[in-house]
Amino acid sequence: MAYIDGFVIAVPTANKQKFIAHATVFDSAFIEHGATRVVECWGADVPRGKTTDFQGAVQATDDETMAFSWIEWSDKACRDKVMQRMDELGKTDERFDPAKNPMPFDGKRMIYGGFEPLVDQGEHTIDSYIQGFIIPVPLARREAYRKMAQDAWVMFKGYGALRVVEAWGDELFDGKVTDFRRAVKAEPDEKIVFSFMEWPSREVCDAAAKKMMSDESMKPPEGMEMPFDMKRMVYGGFTRVVTLGK
Repeated sequence: MAYIDGFVIAVPTANKQKFIAHATVFDSAFIEHGATRVVECWGADVPRGKTTDFQGAVQATDDETMAFSWIEWSDKACRDKVMQRMDELGKTDERFDPAKNPMPFDGKRMIYGGFEPLVDQGEHTIDSYIQGFIIPVPLARREAYRKMAQDAWVMFKGYGALRVVEAWGDELFDGKVTDFRRAVKAEPDEKIVFSFMEWPSREVCDAAAKKMMSDESMKPPEGMEMPFDMKRMVYGGFTRVVTLGK
């Protein structure tokens, strides 16, 4: 089964080109060591929320832009082999050496974790507009969430979406400053879903959003209870700046 590592990063807006250069070099090592795809995205439409948002997730300052990124692996075993060698690679591969390839952002506020895909529909592309999501879902509602996301794909595809991935938190880390659980104010019985949807362009995505607002078929049936708290869902729109793959 495929596996995904997800990341959210606050990057000084002035460091955009440095971020792209760093990611291009850094990510190429993951591809060489077995990753099937690495995608780095730059915030384009990332709204502030009343309860949670991407900015709060990484304690971003006003002069920072959100980056939403992920690494795709063929399976968790392949991913684990690479992660277990990170200390070694940091000493033998200059791309992983912070002294030789320094991070152009505050790594202490980066949130990251490993996720198992629940839903993966459509086809990936090398140039698409990305909607990114972080969602708290009660453990007991996992199957209800998976079914809802699977069924919704038909509608999103009809609006022009190219691909959707919904991935269930598997290996999440409690950070000293930030982490995925704090990003959505997760409760003890909740897991984290890292999700993204690919669109041909921002224009197609924005037009679809407007149509959905007036589409009666998008409204949940009367009496239906959503399998997660929408008020704590984090979401935003992003443009790709780096895409590497095999």
